[in-house]
Amino acid sequence: MSEKIPVRLVETFEPSRSKMKAKSSDNQIHTRSFTGLFRTLRVSGAGFLFLAFFGTVWLNWGGRQAVLWDLAQSKFHIFGATFWPQDFILLSALLIICAFGLFAITVFAGRVWCGYTCPQSSFTWLFMWCEKVTEGERNQRIKLQAAPWTLEKLLRRSAKHTLWLAISVLTGLTFVGYFTPIRPLAEELLTWQMGGVSLFWVLFFTAATYINAGWLREAVCMHMCPYARFQSVMFDKDTLTISYDTARGEHRGPRKREVKPAEVGLGDCIDCQLCVQVCPTGIDIRDGLQMECIGCAACIDACDSIMDKMGYARGLISYTSEHQLQGGKTRLLRPRLIGYTAVLLVMIGALVLALMERPMVSLDVSKDRGLFRENSQGQIENIYSLKVINKTQQRQDYRLSLVDGEGFQLQGKTELSLAPGEILDVPVSVAMTTDKPASSSQTLSFKVSDSDEPQVYSVAKSRFVAPMNR
Repeated sequence: MSEKIPVRLVETFEPSRSKMKAKSSDNQIHTRSFTGLFRTLRVSGAGFLFLAFFGTVWLNWGGRQAVLWDLAQSKFHIFGATFWPQDFILLSALLIICAFGLFAITVFAGRVWCGYTCPQSSFTWLFMWCEKVTEGERNQRIKLQAAPWTLEKLLRRSAKHTLWLAISVLTGLTFVGYFTPIRPLAEELLTWQMGGVSLFWVLFFTAATYINAGWLREAVCMHMCPYARFQSVMFDKDTLTISYDTARGEHRGPRKREVKPAEVGLGDCIDCQLCVQVCPTGIDIRDGLQMECIGCAACIDACDSIMDKMGYARGLISYTSEHQLQGGKTRLLRPRLIGYTAVLLVMIGALVLALMERPMVSLDVSKDRGLFRENSQGQIENIYSLKVINKTQQRQDYRLSLVDGEGFQLQGKTELSLAPGEILDVPVSVAMTTDKPASSSQTLSFKVSDSDEPQVYSVAKSRFVAPMNR
């Protein structure tokens, strides 16, 4: 009992000065304006996505809205194609493709999805631009936040929130417009005649946009988004992440432009804090890879601009891998990335094949609750209700028949003509033409085929019930 307990010194962590400076006194991140290659790529990409989101909903195709998820009619129109609930397996395949696409991109280049195409990031950047337009640059916004309320502050804040609300209302209206025809919906909103359900969802998505992009911002990425939690386990030593070259940058410190860093014992980092001031999540990338980093490359653009001014080589902060930082080479082809890419390509191929082979006519069969009955000819017959769906954009003629229906006779309307997208319920009966059934319950296959193109057909099965003893 006289032995001493061994003590191990543990290095404590103290937050860097730059991280503490990322937020103003009001605990809010105010980003600084900047320019650069990656900003141009991000703005161009976001502009295209905004144009697609806000513009596609207003396009028409064949006398109807081009892209519309018609919940009332259980139909999804996307330009010239119409999808039905029976096609939802294709939606599952599409979601799997998106998931594996995200996995492959993450393994290859980290969180570039978050930085360049995520709606939360895109709308946050847009709302930050509104702040810049109405309240000025970073230092002006910080001063305005700390200043007492005046008429100027009231006007600037009112202008900012007016822009935020306008964008939010337009976003809510557009999103709901993909599920309810946008033109009558917009007219109802402008004339204050919108129904309760539509109004609720427009206000819901308006509030979601306003709160998430205007107030929560980086909190969504840091605390609410599940992708931020599991993306790190998908990284490996060859994943391209935004990294600070410690060997080149340290020791950091200010110096005059004409001074050579080696002569004063400094690295290339001049500790200007610009990489922190442009970061939308307020982190210091020089502290290493962090969960909060969304891979937007704002710090790369900011650092490159300083390197240009100082006459140093670019790349102090860059997209690089752990292997490359350690002096090795980045392996682009590696098992995990190849695996994700292979699954992605297989799923894309399967989806394309499924779309090409998708039957353009659908048939569902429902048997009447009664087991059987005897008709006027003394035959046993069963009653069925057939639901035929024309999935094409043209009027089609169809023919109903039985597949391998020896010993059975289909009675009722067998020649059908359906308008584009029409759903037709057809009551029919099937009579047993033999005296003795093979069993009390037999499988029947109904077939609907295109009268002009017999290779276009759909088959549905049901049961035929008959008494064994008559």
